[in-house]
Amino acid sequence: MSEQNVIKTAGKLGVLAVLMFGFGYALIPLYNVFCEITGLNGKTGTVSSQQVEKIVVDMNRVVTIQFDTNINGNLPWRFKSVEKKLRVHPGEVKDAVFVVENTSDRAIVGQAVPSVAPAEASIYFNKTECFCFTQQTLAPGETKEMLVRFVVGNELPDKISTMTLSYTFFMAPEDKQAADRKENTTEQQI
Repeated sequence: MSEQNVIKTAGKLGVLAVLMFGFGYALIPLYNVFCEITGLNGKTGTVSSQQVEKIVVDMNRVVTIQFDTNINGNLPWRFKSVEKKLRVHPGEVKDAVFVVENTSDRAIVGQAVPSVAPAEASIYFNKTECFCFTQQTLAPGETKEMLVRFVVGNELPDKISTMTLSYTFFMAPEDKQAADRKENTTEQQI
């Protein structure tokens, strides 16, 4: 193989690598847009207070919202909903309260990830306020009440009468890295 062919091949491979990196980088926002449009993956929407004021409440229909709370295995927190379920009219603004407790002896930053089931219903479940919008920092032994304010859209298909709002709390990535470093330092000292 000539030197010129090697340079051409290397150039093509370089361009291919850059294109693959760009495609991989673009997948996350593309996936989020796809989920938002289709309701796939149980991602919910958000609405402003001004938008909520324009929604008409459908008093002829009731939808049951069930709450499911989970903690990722390595997060030393307790997490629960105050109520296990709420009955709501589509278009009605409702609040749900959740309680989280840090059972460890150090401050920890956590992030809640929501999902809605059935997935088809997620595009009709809109939050105006949610603790999942930001990371939550809890001091050692701290307990915190957190609010989710939501509205179920009137366009929710009639066949859906029950929805499950699920949250899973994970240790925030930067806090997990700090915890891993501390654990490695402790192991080295032993």
